[in-house]
Amino acid sequence: MKAMILAAGLGNRMRPLTDHTPKPLLCAGNKPLIEYHLENLQRAQIQDVIINLAYLGEKIRAHLGSGERWNLHIHYSQEPEPLETGGAILQALDLLGEETFLLINGDVWCDLEFSELAMRELSANQQGHLLLVPNPAFHPNGDFALDDSGMLLADLQKFHPQRFTFAGISLLKPSLVSDYPNKREKFPLVETFRHAIAQQQLSGQVYRGHWSDVGTPERLQQLENYLSP
Repeated sequence: MKAMILAAGLGNRMRPLTDHTPKPLLCAGNKPLIEYHLENLQRAQIQDVIINLAYLGEKIRAHLGSGERWNLHIHYSQEPEPLETGGAILQALDLLGEETFLLINGDVWCDLEFSELAMRELSANQQGHLLLVPNPAFHPNGDFALDDSGMLLADLQKFHPQRFTFAGISLLKPSLVSDYPNKREKFPLVETFRHAIAQQQLSGQVYRGHWSDVGTPERLQQLENYLSP
């Protein structure tokens, strides 16, 4: 299995911290955020990692290199400009191949062991499996709901009481993007999620451990406080 880490964003909400440092290299607990993902992938014995680059991408490449420090093989997908999440995967399809892969947002932190997600097998009809978390205060209405089976994602009304927030971690088939009828150079991945949900091809699970979307300096400080002894 391969993994892809999304690391090309501009990090506008994190300014001024991201004026000279790409968000995945911001530190919490004396370690760049992206290194937590690489260590987790190493523990899960997922060795091939694709990282997309755009904004200050040369600094990420210089810091991580080929991944030898983590016994990983890192491949880079260089973007001329940020292509959004869907466009990033579309450009990286040749690197990803045709097998199910683990997708991770570079700006989240989670204590879930990736091995737990990697062991899941998607059925022939499934295009992906999303990790969901209880809605944080900054995103009270959530993103998706689970149906009565507690498994398949449902695109229910915005204020449905059982909606949860997408954690930015998922198990996906490349065909989710490659077969999406409205794919284009730059587009958000959520479009493919909603397309797959409409065809009952997307499942999910709720994770109730520690998770953080490190989207603002304040949330970065909260994570720092959590990780610091």
